[in-house]
Amino acid sequence: MTKNRLNLPGGCQTTAMGIMPHNNVARALDLALSLDIPFYPQLPNLSFYEDMYVQTSQNFPGIVLDSDSKKISFDTTRFEKELIDYSRKMTEPETFALSRDYSVAYHQFLARDLKNYSAIRGQINGPVSFGFRVTDQNSRPIIYNEGVRALLFDFIQRKVNHQYHQLKEKNQNAFVWLDEPGLGWVFSGLSGYNDVQAKQDYHSFLSGFDGPRALHLCASVNLSYLLALGVGLLSFDAYQMGLMPKGYAGEIADFIRGGGIICWGIVPTDSENLSKETPETLARLLASYWQVVSANTGLSTKQIAEQSLIAPARCCLKNIGRVGASEDKATCDTGESADLITEEQLVEKAFTYLGRLSQILKDKFSLPY
Repeated sequence: MTKNRLNLPGGCQTTAMGIMPHNNVARALDLALSLDIPFYPQLPNLSFYEDMYVQTSQNFPGIVLDSDSKKISFDTTRFEKELIDYSRKMTEPETFALSRDYSVAYHQFLARDLKNYSAIRGQINGPVSFGFRVTDQNSRPIIYNEGVRALLFDFIQRKVNHQYHQLKEKNQNAFVWLDEPGLGWVFSGLSGYNDVQAKQDYHSFLSGFDGPRALHLCASVNLSYLLALGVGLLSFDAYQMGLMPKGYAGEIADFIRGGGIICWGIVPTDSENLSKETPETLARLLASYWQVVSANTGLSTKQIAEQSLIAPARCCLKNIGRVGASEDKATCDTGESADLITEEQLVEKAFTYLGRLSQILKDKFSLPY
């Protein structure tokens, strides 16, 4: 098993996004636990409280949840009233815990025997995404409010550390990654919170992490920007790239030489793209990315593979194209046909591809199983 300075595995081991389309906790959990680096599933189709934004919001002052309309919002007056009580509770660890009411899956995950995995992982919605998504009574994103933003970064940092320590009790190689699609929005000219501000905030934010600094982004990526944020592990949708721009080669090589790990989201989870691919074609695509980096930097493709994880490209809560979605009928552990929605079938098929892809890459680069 290959590890880097983060003491986390690489070697083309498998993990996946936390968000899953399933509404059966046991089935989703078994799928997550089938990967090399399992995680607790977030299941928004099961419950409003399983949504990643709602989970992150627990105990943040000023939050208003409407489960009937499945809406999360922020009220400034309520924030000011609740801030005093929150300040008193900041020293209490449970203030930053994910309760059973907000995640059945998390607590069932913690109840499993996780010590023999090479690593385990949690996830929390990042402050930039949360700050853009949640709006106040004037429909203004709370990230534009300087005082609220400062508290939000501190709040989520504390949540990450609390989850990390809980997970570490189950497995010494635990880490928590931040789900941050919002980092793809900071480059918009219409945004009142830009990439420069975000980078400054992130460096300070990450410096307070007790565990590995890990980041996941499914949106359109600016790799140069993300690799410079100060993380040790970066996960992103690599499938959408189609080819590796030479301009990224130097930064990727520097990141890996510095001991970083990249998690390549390479297996598509929409039916249109998944139906066009096989584990073999995906292995060739990913290897072609690594060859570009190697050819332009001298970094060996084997070293890249040694410091890589592989994952699905995205979660699949809503399938883009349904053609061929159910070509392979999913089955339960008993061998009986499963009554699964299209998105569940796609995710399970992608997980199957992921395992075969991992084996192909380990063979190709002579990596240990």
